[in-house]
Amino acid sequence: MIDKNFVRACQAFIEPNRFRLDEPMKLHTTFKIGGPADCLIFPASMEETEKVLALVNEYKLPLTILGNGSNVLVQDKGIRGVVVKFARPMAKIRHEGTRIIAGAGALLKDVSEAAAQSSLTGLEFACGIPGSIGGAIFMNAGAYDGEMKNVADTVRTVDREGRIHTYSRDELDLGYRHSRFQDNGEAIVEVELSLEPGDSKAIRAKMDDFTQRRESKQPLEMPSAGSTFKRPKGYFAGTLIQETGLKGLQVGGAQVSTKHAGFVVNATGNATAADVRGLIHEVQQRVYQKHGVMLHPEVRIIGDA
Repeated sequence: MIDKNFVRACQAFIEPNRFRLDEPMKLHTTFKIGGPADCLIFPASMEETEKVLALVNEYKLPLTILGNGSNVLVQDKGIRGVVVKFARPMAKIRHEGTRIIAGAGALLKDVSEAAAQSSLTGLEFACGIPGSIGGAIFMNAGAYDGEMKNVADTVRTVDREGRIHTYSRDELDLGYRHSRFQDNGEAIVEVELSLEPGDSKAIRAKMDDFTQRRESKQPLEMPSAGSTFKRPKGYFAGTLIQETGLKGLQVGGAQVSTKHAGFVVNATGNATAADVRGLIHEVQQRVYQKHGVMLHPEVRIIGDA
């Protein structure tokens, strides 16, 4: 249960449509799966984020930070405490010379589009990644030989006590699907990217190529959390799963995509988190038995089972 005093304190400065109690998280993740969050808040500014996190700390409530909800599996009993989700209210994008500054809720496809419109190169790889810029930094998202560590320059965060921090490129600790923010729990609120001047036609051509490749190979027509497993050293997860004969394998409403074996999809539209977890476990066991390689989920599993 959420403390009524916390609710009243938040409602004093958060608009009603950006403050929700018992909100089904399946409405806020790309998997379209997940039980209710006790409290879901969409901040609209750094100042609001400061106030919310300070209140969460004051009332000693559990806190979960989300971006676009594209790399997470929310479990069936939902999330206790407060979920702070950076979405459209914090999606402003601007450019200054060769720099792009974006609020944490800005979608990667929109940030890459803004870069293209300004004839800035370096972010083409991100045009089809279904996440927010904040989530992309959190996971050091990457595709097609590009990753956020190559373009991220400055990140501003709010910590669990409501204090603002600014990190330079060298302080981000960006590695394979990792950043320092997975360890310190701070909320990413703004990202500054450093890009290079480029030829607009060449930028568009590269983005069009990546989009065509993604659409032809990935199951974008079905709800998913993106790539389900991390890339094992020396292998590709999708190839191992396909070679094990697991394309189309189904547990309840969850299925190994028949289009790309590296994706688990919500094939029926009403899969449960338990279905997905069961399928992940089955894939792990069978791949290990055949290849001796243990796959580890890339998707973050959060909430109560």
